[in-house]
Amino acid sequence: MSIAPVLSFDDACKLGKVASVDTSRVLIAVENATLLPRAAVGSLVALQGATAQEYLIGITERVTRQLREQTAQPDPMSPTTLETEIVPDDALRVTLVGTYRTVDGTVRNRFKRGADSFPQIDRECFLIEGGNLQRFMGLLGKELDETQRLELGTFVLDQSAAAIANGDRFFQRHASILGSTGSGKSWCVSLILERANARQHANIIVFDMHGEYSSLANPTAPQGGTSPSAIASQYKIAGPGDLDSPPANALFLPYWLLNREEMLSMILDRSDQNAPNQASRFTMHVRALKEVTLGTSHDDVKATFTVDSPIPYKLNDLLTRLETDDTTKGVGKSGPVKGEWEGRLTRFISRLQAKAEDRRYGFMFKPPDTALQYDWLAKQISSLLAPGSGKHGIKIVDFSEVPSDVLPVVTGVFARLLYDVQFWMEPEKRTPFAFVCDEAHLYLPVKEDADAVEKQALYCFERIAKEGRKYGVSLLVVSQRPSDVSRTILSQCNNFLILRLTNDRDQNVVRRLMPDSLAGVLDGLPLLDTGEALLLGDAILLPARIRLNRPTIEPLSQTREFWKEWGEREPDAAAVEAAIETLRRQARAGTGST
Repeated sequence: MSIAPVLSFDDACKLGKVASVDTSRVLIAVENATLLPRAAVGSLVALQGATAQEYLIGITERVTRQLREQTAQPDPMSPTTLETEIVPDDALRVTLVGTYRTVDGTVRNRFKRGADSFPQIDRECFLIEGGNLQRFMGLLGKELDETQRLELGTFVLDQSAAAIANGDRFFQRHASILGSTGSGKSWCVSLILERANARQHANIIVFDMHGEYSSLANPTAPQGGTSPSAIASQYKIAGPGDLDSPPANALFLPYWLLNREEMLSMILDRSDQNAPNQASRFTMHVRALKEVTLGTSHDDVKATFTVDSPIPYKLNDLLTRLETDDTTKGVGKSGPVKGEWEGRLTRFISRLQAKAEDRRYGFMFKPPDTALQYDWLAKQISSLLAPGSGKHGIKIVDFSEVPSDVLPVVTGVFARLLYDVQFWMEPEKRTPFAFVCDEAHLYLPVKEDADAVEKQALYCFERIAKEGRKYGVSLLVVSQRPSDVSRTILSQCNNFLILRLTNDRDQNVVRRLMPDSLAGVLDGLPLLDTGEALLLGDAILLPARIRLNRPTIEPLSQTREFWKEWGEREPDAAAVEAAIETLRRQARAGTGST
């Protein structure tokens, strides 16, 4: 039984002929003027290829009509009189994106990315619409089996066709979701998490900067309906109100998890003339204290550990040793003299004590006593990377109560720790996982603008961006300001969901990330509707404008209806007073006491 070709054209579909070819762009001289109004920007065009079974597929990026004068046909009644007439010159400029073959070896109806050949001058060109368009759009996800399909929405060109990406390629090669505030980024993230939840062993960790994804772990019922099932587990970086009685879902990142550079970036003043001495004594004492912890019970670790190894030690013991150095006098011929380290560590000790006593940094410097036990780390990491059957594979980690000045180092330590565990795991036992970096511009800035703390986070994430694919660690970078996000990280992303972008700087950054041939496709970014996106990259064969499906559980980031609420709701003075008390205690109601 023969299979009918997906694309079948007659004279009514014929646009015209190839008039000019310039690498990936083709100029088509339109001969069928009635088709021109239907050949809008973004529509698909088929150009006859090298054989009768091959068509080159292009996306329309410009439609033009120019008027010119020409000599009219002589009037038989007045053969000596020549008049001029105005005629249109219609043209389309298209960008080549792929090749369709009715027969490709033993396979029929195959579409692949990239043009296998350049079209020849005067080759016929056809507008893909109607049944041809429906069949062609359905072809895009045809070869993906159920284990690879990531359905995101529908194509704007043909809303009866589902926009299906290759889930493996989407996560394997890193991805970005970029769009101005209010364009639908949070919807998009929730939708992808919802789709991932359908996989039996999904493993995703979401960096939630504003607590907007908590609804995925604690969904509420819509008015008059039933509450949907949760698709995620929620954790939070412990806030000031969680230190005395930590809730079960509070996460601590004890100081001893930080490597040498991360710790010094928070405490050491590089402009201090004694900075080298302070860094030297800190390094020596931390290594010695970690060696004390290992004792005689972990000889295998003791033989090879370094100052950066995540081994617990007591902060008070470190302070005691530093204070001893800072106050101990030396012995001279005639009596006590100024000690080798005397007075050189005073400012360093003061800065360390100030951090340790600030409850905002309690998640780091005031962890529970159990966090000083040797086996505590394995239990914490296992709850995130291997939660076990019956537990959600999607983990929402709320960073909203972390002070902004240490947010980069906290996210960096968190990501580095999980990545390092994956790196050192036996290759055949690794399970891949992904980080969803929401509001990435807050902690992954452009390197030239980063301070010492931010550079430590950048180093961790840039390492993951460059090497993570080999070890089963992926990034999904989400930001409303791509111009403020590390270029290194964005350049390693091979898949993009780009929603409405109105800022010129942000648009230019996106353009630089794309091949020159797609520049015309990106021109429509400011015109995208809420919930519409351009899907580009390795995960989909055809760059396409899609309309995202609405997630079942919406994030807590809905735009407030200012005008409506100003007409209906009176400001609540009691709520303002309660918020002031919350601000003072730096803990939300129900999260513990200070």
